[in-house]
Amino acid sequence: MKVEVHNVNNTLVAEVISSGVIIRDASDGSDIMGELYFAGSDRIIIHEKNLAAAFFDLKTGIAGEILQKFSNYRMRLAIVGDFGKYESESLKAFISESNRGKEVNFMASRDEAIMTLTY
Repeated sequence: MKVEVHNVNNTLVAEVISSGVIIRDASDGSDIMGELYFAGSDRIIIHEKNLAAAFFDLKTGIAGEILQKFSNYRMRLAIVGDFGKYESESLKAFISESNRGKEVNFMASRDEAIMTLTY
């Protein structure tokens, strides 16, 4: 795992870069959140490909648990990926509801995520 920091208008956004899955469960999410928080970042980008498939199956509870922790600690998170491929109506509603707020957003591109996290 590598972290690339983007500085936009003196706001730092940490982008997690990895070729594989790095978050399989809530514990992995908490570990990454803590590591980046202590490194001074409260705005984070994680890519869809870095999340286990179970994250997108809302019945597992993994997404809710991870995203609740980010919200509780007031860390803003953008998940970047192609979410149109998911057929679950409950997941689509979850993504839509998340995107109405500012804490957790699902975005199509890194540039869109950076813009959302810095404004």
